[in-house]
Amino acid sequence: MKPTSQFSLLLQRRFAPFFWTQFLGALNDNVFKTALLTILTFDALNWTDMNIGLLNNLIPGLFILPFLLFSASAGQIADKVEKGKLARAVKLLEIFIMSVAALGWFNHQLWLLIAAVAGMGLHSTLFGPMKYAYLPQHLKTDELIGGNGIVEMGTFVGILLGEIIGALLVVHKPWGIHLVALGTIGIAVLGCVVSWRIPPSPAPVPDLEMNWNPFSETIRNIRFSRQNRTVFLSLLGNSWFWFYGAIVLAQFPQYAKEYLHGDHSVFVLLLAIFSVGIGAGSLLCERLSGHKVEIGLVPFGSFGLTLFGILLYFASGHYVATASVDAGKFLEQQGSWLILGAIVGLGIFGGLYIVPLFALIQTRCDPTHMSRTIAGMNILNSLFMVVAALSAMVMLKSGLSIPQIFLVTACLNALVAMYIFSLVPEFLMRFLVWLLIHTIHRVRGINIERIPSEGPAVLVCNHVSYLDALVIAAYAPRPIRFVMDNRIFNIPLFSWIFRTAKAIPISSAKQDPWVMEHAFVDIAKALHEGELVCIFPEGKLTQNGEINAFKAGVQTILERTPVPVIPMALRGLWGSIYSRSNDNPFERAFRRGLFSRLELVVGEPVPSETAKPDYLKQQVEQLRGRWQ
Repeated sequence: MKPTSQFSLLLQRRFAPFFWTQFLGALNDNVFKTALLTILTFDALNWTDMNIGLLNNLIPGLFILPFLLFSASAGQIADKVEKGKLARAVKLLEIFIMSVAALGWFNHQLWLLIAAVAGMGLHSTLFGPMKYAYLPQHLKTDELIGGNGIVEMGTFVGILLGEIIGALLVVHKPWGIHLVALGTIGIAVLGCVVSWRIPPSPAPVPDLEMNWNPFSETIRNIRFSRQNRTVFLSLLGNSWFWFYGAIVLAQFPQYAKEYLHGDHSVFVLLLAIFSVGIGAGSLLCERLSGHKVEIGLVPFGSFGLTLFGILLYFASGHYVATASVDAGKFLEQQGSWLILGAIVGLGIFGGLYIVPLFALIQTRCDPTHMSRTIAGMNILNSLFMVVAALSAMVMLKSGLSIPQIFLVTACLNALVAMYIFSLVPEFLMRFLVWLLIHTIHRVRGINIERIPSEGPAVLVCNHVSYLDALVIAAYAPRPIRFVMDNRIFNIPLFSWIFRTAKAIPISSAKQDPWVMEHAFVDIAKALHEGELVCIFPEGKLTQNGEINAFKAGVQTILERTPVPVIPMALRGLWGSIYSRSNDNPFERAFRRGLFSRLELVVGEPVPSETAKPDYLKQQVEQLRGRWQ
């Protein structure tokens, strides 16, 4: 069955009320914050005599301070309380906070507005753990990438609209302040109304004993997250993205005013372009990932964040206007389109980076600890964003220009990415696999949904080329343990790749009986732990395009661990430069072309008691058909 579009979720109650609740929250946050930042940047004398550059970095810092103080408690509450009920309580709190902000607007009391900034930070702190723990409860695994993409798109569209509305309303004379004050209360009320439609979402641990000590609970959360290395490093990767984004976005008001010589409409344009980029990148994830959690997009996104951050620095050097301009005049200036291209590129690759990370965390962390894991991530996010605000202030005080801050941050991103991907090579390997099947070959998967998204199974496939495992891994909905020849497994350099992929080396009884027995033990252990194991029962690459006899190894596996067997067939690889065809490999490369068409066909699961070698071979031959 062909997967449905991610946009169809917007018509379903299990997703739509939750989506609009979080969308309106993001919208309100940014109407309020942007209005405050805009009025302080362009009408500072009527509000304060503090340094505006410092305020532009201080206010975002105050917004995320509650994440540091209350995320641990918020995670516990979200695991303990039914999520619809919690969402409604948070929305009532938002109405109260916006009422306090209205008093600040009407009375020109900056301290009340700053208190409301911290209050909205508390609102987001309470909603955050629920937000990402809600999705795995109501979406299937193959819907998570699309669902997360829609949520991220909605969040950044909310940010975009909020920034535009906030920046435009607050400077409207003479009613700007009144429009912002009453408008934010109205949005909060609407969000509260929508939240009543969120369907029941049972608490995973309703009898959880609360630990109200934020420090000890924070340490316990982070310790728990560290037990799963991939998840913990994904949390760090997520937090780094918010460090990067916090530094860049905090500079936009001053960058627009002092460097681009623009009015508030130029500032709004920069925010709009960045938000459109994030939304586009988030929506692209589902298409590029093939409806599965594809962490190979993370290195791709990280590369783009560095590339376009550096481009933004050089693009800024080509901007030559010195007279004050509005958005329309800005677009006429030399270098303006290059700047906008760099910013939209940052947004697109930011979306490609962040959405798969969220989906990975949701699918690989303990479901009973989901909200507390997300809370731990929020704690890390807040720490990174506080450090980002401090780092930006230090760089400004040190005399760096705003374009130079963009350059330094982009270069730091490259270093951090290399560090994280060296610790978890799975990210980089998945990227190489993803790149292979989206550039060199046009690969189509047929009935891929028959590969189980959870639980143990043995995958069997014909062995055509050296790319077989990569093509299968690229289309699988989750990691696969491949069984491979011990001699190939131990090839220098490649051995590191195979070990990273957790391949299982095997040998014949004649060559090395200990390696063979150890392989069967490892396979049984992997299946017992609910993993997928893939074997090529022929035991060698075909030399004529035909499927060789299946050996008895698969039967030995099933005798020890009876699990379903999924037959698969690769079509289109025979005769490629990667196969063992006898003709000249260079002639094959040019004859078939680099961008040849391949298919991976998946059959119906076969019960272990009927999965005999000859029967499985027949199934694979039928799936492959006449196309080799």
